[in-house]
Amino acid sequence: MEKKKKPDYVVYNYETESYDAALKPYSTSVGAPKITIDDNTAWKNRVTNKVNHKIKTKYEELKEAYTKMMEEFEYNNLILNAEFSFEPIIGQTYHLYINKKEIHFLSLIAPEQCNFNYVGSFTLNADQTWEKVNA
Repeated sequence: MEKKKKPDYVVYNYETESYDAALKPYSTSVGAPKITIDDNTAWKNRVTNKVNHKIKTKYEELKEAYTKMMEEFEYNNLILNAEFSFEPIIGQTYHLYINKKEIHFLSLIAPEQCNFNYVGSFTLNADQTWEKVNA
């Protein structure tokens, strides 16, 4: 016997041979609102821009911190390899110079009181690291 096709507005499951409109997770009546998919492209674009900005900002902060850390490392390395014949005191400012033999040396003498090739002024911190001082 030939099965007669039901109209489109009738929800009939041919596999189970039953009407299962009440079992569907969506409305099935003719008067039900149209199922539409929200376009969230604008939201995705806004979120993508915010996330990209946040990540770029964080990257720039890390890059700046890395540059500062490497600069501190270079200064500390330069001072620790310089010649000096005294034990530096924490909190005291010292001046780094280059002599005629191109050797770095640390001194208490201020740049305006001598004619050496001045490199920079540094203070010894409590954690035994040297910090550049704007003199």
